[in-house]
Amino acid sequence: MTEGTTSTAAEGSDTLTRLEQEGEIAADYLEGLLDIADLDGDIDMDVEADRAAVSIISDSARDLQKLVGRDGEVLEALQELTRLAVHRETGDRSRLMLDIAGFRAKKRAELAELGAKAADEVKSTGEPVKLDPMTPFERKVVHDAVAAAGLRSESEGEEPQRFVVVLPA
Repeated sequence: MTEGTTSTAAEGSDTLTRLEQEGEIAADYLEGLLDIADLDGDIDMDVEADRAAVSIISDSARDLQKLVGRDGEVLEALQELTRLAVHRETGDRSRLMLDIAGFRAKKRAELAELGAKAADEVKSTGEPVKLDPMTPFERKVVHDAVAAAGLRSESEGEEPQRFVVVLPA
């Protein structure tokens, strides 16, 4: 191995270790929250796309819906609180993703389909398509779906009214 390959492998290992540590800290924090709220749930940790991913799952997903809230509002707030807990422990900003009862995974699939449909519409009409305002997570999923369809997209507007515009090639 060359020196560059060795340092790249070491950096990848360090990043994985750091992300796994973020997941552990987040899991401990979320277990405490579940205990306080007297809710049952199992915590699953993973590393996806260079960020820690933590999911709370349960046989009784109905109970966990309280932690998702309307349109994922409570989930977003819990994600930010969990990121703050990780930051407090590590001193580093976290990009951790939290999913509860599969809400975010389901939302990702719906948004990918929306992005693909918007791309198809742009391909057939040649006109840009503006989508409704979305959260940063939602916009990222749509941008990825549009790119996979071979088109480009941009975010426009100011939070919380920021939206995606799908553009012709």
